[in-house]
Amino acid sequence: MLSQHWAPDSWRTKPIEQAPVFPDLAALAEVERQLASFPPLVFAGEARKLKAMLGKVAKGEAFLLQGGDCAESFAEHSADNIRDFFRVFLQMAVVMTFAAASPVVKVGRVAGQFAKPRSEPMEKRGDVALPSYRGDIVNDIAFTEAARIPDPARQLDAYRQSAATLNLIRAFASGGYANLENAHRWMLGFIKDSPQSARYQELADRISETVGFMRAIGLDPEAHHELRQTDFYTSHEALLLGYEQALTRIDSTTGDPYATSGHMLWIGDRTRQLDHAHIEFARGVKNPLGLKCGPSLKPDNLLRLIDVLDPDNEPGRLTLICRFGADKAAELLPTLLRAVKREGRNVLWSCDPMHGNTIKAASGFKTRPFDRIISEIRTFFAAHQAEGTYAGGVHLEMTGKNVTECTGGARAISEADLSDRYHTYCDPRLNAEQAIEIAFLVAELLKVERLNRMKQEVRAAE
Repeated sequence: MLSQHWAPDSWRTKPIEQAPVFPDLAALAEVERQLASFPPLVFAGEARKLKAMLGKVAKGEAFLLQGGDCAESFAEHSADNIRDFFRVFLQMAVVMTFAAASPVVKVGRVAGQFAKPRSEPMEKRGDVALPSYRGDIVNDIAFTEAARIPDPARQLDAYRQSAATLNLIRAFASGGYANLENAHRWMLGFIKDSPQSARYQELADRISETVGFMRAIGLDPEAHHELRQTDFYTSHEALLLGYEQALTRIDSTTGDPYATSGHMLWIGDRTRQLDHAHIEFARGVKNPLGLKCGPSLKPDNLLRLIDVLDPDNEPGRLTLICRFGADKAAELLPTLLRAVKREGRNVLWSCDPMHGNTIKAASGFKTRPFDRIISEIRTFFAAHQAEGTYAGGVHLEMTGKNVTECTGGARAISEADLSDRYHTYCDPRLNAEQAIEIAFLVAELLKVERLNRMKQEVRAAE
């Protein structure tokens, strides 16, 4: 069982799942020593600010948009890819903000999402079996014996890429690119002829009119940073615990430990065993945490996990990321909602409609049908409406690139189209057009939710 004592390395005394086997332990120790001497990637004050914002989401005063690559890669790291992802994210957030008339908290799966859990430790092709690809921070995707050997030096490359990505995103977020007056310029070229383009352009026109009105009455956007810059946070699955431990720091202002690899960390559905290493590490850091909740999670076990990860019942500390699949969500989600509500826990509920809806096409490609993704999101909102709880966020695997990895959507990508632009290193992602389509759906659901709340407040006041 878990003890009262916690230290950044106390996880090493626990059983662990999804851990790569490094053949050179001395080299691994040296890399972790180097990482421990490097500057933090994010700062404790930023993580505290995110926690406060997520606390508002948990109370129904804001909405969480979390998304990004399934697994970041070294080969695809470029300024253009980061910019395209960021501007699609801005488009999605502004669509949701305008509809819900409340803030959208923006958290990317970026600048750290390099490690991936795998269903099998070995991958077999024909008669050849090699260790599974576990993300660029561990080994290489090429199917050769040398490429699949876990290499600790890759952690240094991941740190450097994360630092460069963060540097560019911070510049975009605060340097004028996120200015609402640029809303028309955020549209990606390849979706200008899509059905989503007309809807978005109409919204951008309304934003421009609003900003113009504000200028006319003397409210200059340049004097209001909320209109010309945005807060953007990073997150990833805390899977490679040696890396996370090496980047854990004691905050000089509070004396509390923070994982400085990202603002928010989450624990995957495969590593949430109560007495194992990943829960042990996560319970001690003060960052906002996410917990993936899959079909096998029972209400009593969830409540025990909440007790360990959020013993003080702190709003914004814990986000429950539900990933059931469209065919199971209506049955499984309400039981968890009722149990958590009954115990009075201040958690944030978010919907991951991606991981429970992965199928293998006849061509052999993994894909996610868009209609199943849409169905799970609708079920998520409906369940919260029925239980009197708040649908607080969505968690998406997405990219700003024109990929063909998820079938369906406005362009009706078919299974035959998958091979056209299937670029993911791991799981299929929404392309920019599909991501914006999701944003409009969520915007409509948020608008309904807002109107229902207003009606309830009016009835309560009568």
